[in-house]
Amino acid sequence: MPLFEYKCARCQHAFEKLILSSGVNKPKCPKCHSSKTEQLFSTFSAGKEGRSQAAAGGCGGARFT
Repeated sequence: MPLFEYKCARCQHAFEKLILSSGVNKPKCPKCHSSKTEQLFSTFSAGKEGRSQAAAGGCGGARFT
């Protein structure tokens, strides 16, 4: 299940949304309920040892090797 990042064009609120299928419309802003949201470009970053930055820094502690 991919997690996508969005930003509201109306109130500029940034939020994340789990999208369960590819045929889903853009989500509404949870802050102002506007349907004018834009998907943001996001990347997965990995450290030297092949671990995610979150795992390397302690957010959750899972190891991805």
